Amino acid sequence: MTERVAATGTVHWIGAGLSTGSGLARLCETADRVRLWHRTERRAADALAALGLTGRAEPRALTLPALTAELAPGDVVVSMLPAPEHAGVLAACVTSGAHFACSSYVSDAVLEQVPQATEAGLVVLTEAGLDPGIDHLFAHSLVARAREAIGADTAAAYTFTSYCGGIPAVPNDFRYRFSWAPAGVLNALRSPARYLEDGAETTADRPWEATRPHVLDGETFEVYPNRDSVPFVEQYELPSAWRPRSFVRGTLRLEGWLRAWDAVFEELKAGDDARIAALAQELAARHPTTDADRDRVVLAVSLDVRAADRSWSGSYLLDLVGDAHESAMARCVSRPLSLAVRHILDGSLPAGLSRAAGTAARSERWLDELADDGLKFTLRADQ
Repeated sequence: MTERVAATGTVHWIGAGLSTGSGLARLCETADRVRLWHRTERRAADALAALGLTGRAEPRALTLPALTAELAPGDVVVSMLPAPEHAGVLAACVTSGAHFACSSYVSDAVLEQVPQATEAGLVVLTEAGLDPGIDHLFAHSLVARAREAIGADTAAAYTFTSYCGGIPAVPNDFRYRFSWAPAGVLNALRSPARYLEDGAETTADRPWEATRPHVLDGETFEVYPNRDSVPFVEQYELPSAWRPRSFVRGTLRLEGWLRAWDAVFEELKAGDDARIAALAQELAARHPTTDADRDRVVLAVSLDVRAADRSWSGSYLLDLVGDAHESAMARCVSRPLSLAVRHILDGSLPAGLSRAAGTAARSERWLDELADDGLKFTLRADQ
């Protein structure tokens, strides 16, 4: 096994958008040196001032050559850029011998570079935010608990659901609050969703058409599948002796969202790229987010396993409302990401690819640390 490159203690945080929050401040407390890279040095400085971090991190103007020139072997680069830009940043990391971290799903372009990064002794950390991120930690924890209660070799059937959403803390007529780019929200709805239902693979070409009610602590939400859930059966290490009744990862919305978005769905059905790009701008203008708005993040992950002579069920629920200092979304994305980076710095993550904590044992440790860090959630499980 290739020896892991020791971390220097210097962190390069790229981007200061909607998901950059108190996690950056936590890194400033633990890393030896932090640089914030943004479009211009002035914008980086302004972002640091807004976060109360002036003098605690160094502002930088981002270009890939400028970043590469400042990278030293063992530095850690945190990319908060759009997912398509991660591969270029990772390439610079591999060239310079720096570790890489992001909160996005791992892309094919990133995967292609993992063997080279691993051979060089570098950590490639992905999916370490909220969703993906905390949802992975919850899932690994539930599966490990169920394996202990049921037995990995015991024939059983299970139902797994994982739903996450950023929603307005005070419901509005639109039943939504944009917590990321409107164009990204619309295009995600245009992507087919694959999941397991009644023991069989199912594809929803229009994910919103698979929307159903979902009750959490007496409150009714609307949920629908997204992306491709099927590969996560293996990623979460569900035993092969267990048969899936259903396995769904998806999005959570306020009750009434489906009806409120009816006109949007008609536009999506038409599939006109130019029109949808224009619609994204119209929706952003029509439903602006103001400083007085408060967002809410809800993440609910559950697992129910039934064998012939025993059963087990458990669930995690994170339900957080933002405040005047920080949005719930920024807190829930940046805090686990900064925790993950701290584990790169302390050498506890191995070289190669990790999706969040990657294992049940590390997931339990990270959940304990997130709770100690003030990110509250609840676990309900059979004893």
